[in-house]
Amino acid sequence: MSAIVKTIWLIETHFGLPLSLDEMAEQAGVSRSHLSRIFPLATGYSISAYIRGRRLTEAAKALAAGAPDILGVALDAGYGSHEAFTRAFRDQFGLTPDELRRRRSLDSIPLVEPLPMSAEIAVKLTEPVIQHRPAMRVAGLMGRHEMTPNNTIPAQWQRFQSYIGNVPGAVPGAAYGVVADADESTCDYMCGLEIGPGAEVPPEFEVLEIPARRYARLAHRGHISTIRSTIQAIYGDWLPNSGFRQAEGVSFIEYYGPDFNPVTGLGTSEIWIGLAD
Repeated sequence: MSAIVKTIWLIETHFGLPLSLDEMAEQAGVSRSHLSRIFPLATGYSISAYIRGRRLTEAAKALAAGAPDILGVALDAGYGSHEAFTRAFRDQFGLTPDELRRRRSLDSIPLVEPLPMSAEIAVKLTEPVIQHRPAMRVAGLMGRHEMTPNNTIPAQWQRFQSYIGNVPGAVPGAAYGVVADADESTCDYMCGLEIGPGAEVPPEFEVLEIPARRYARLAHRGHISTIRSTIQAIYGDWLPNSGFRQAEGVSFIEYYGPDFNPVTGLGTSEIWIGLAD
């Protein structure tokens, strides 16, 4: 997987947190000078400009939605003071945070949206494991996402990471990405944990009841940013030629095993396709 895509993944899952060029280069597997040179050639942004633009774009969205505390928005965007945030915001968008909050509109604002993480990669799938699993309850953060190359799901995982290992009654050792209620252009996506009957679910969580069924468990190999390539291969090649039909309801489940590292984007991950009887 390219150093560019690995860097975009790291930024998108950590853009509210400090990130050094050395850390990004290490995760991308290249030198800092090489990364600094190739990132703007491939994307049109310097690394610092992209990080700044992404942080300020998410801040602008919060302000346009009426965020009550500008300092809180500034801190979430990685700025240590109201003054530094206001200065950077004005330089980026040509108006102050307070002006945008009063205007309540993002019209004509040059937002910096997530760069695409390419799915145009040839994938050779391994043989799936066909397994019957009992019913399960998955609880977590739910969001509605556009099905476009711009990948907004990593930011949802960033918000979810602090819950992993901290939800009483959750089944340890795995996390799940559940794709539900999909149409031609959007889908509901949950970052979640399997929960037992006595789990204390945070109020911001939603709960999905997933019935008992057979699954085809197909391994995703390589960096998580290429998971769309695996999904494309499953639906474009494997499923039409498998003799199976997909079950109704939840579109598919992403499984992240206990060794999956959300910082590096590496570790055990699978796509589970529910199979009709």
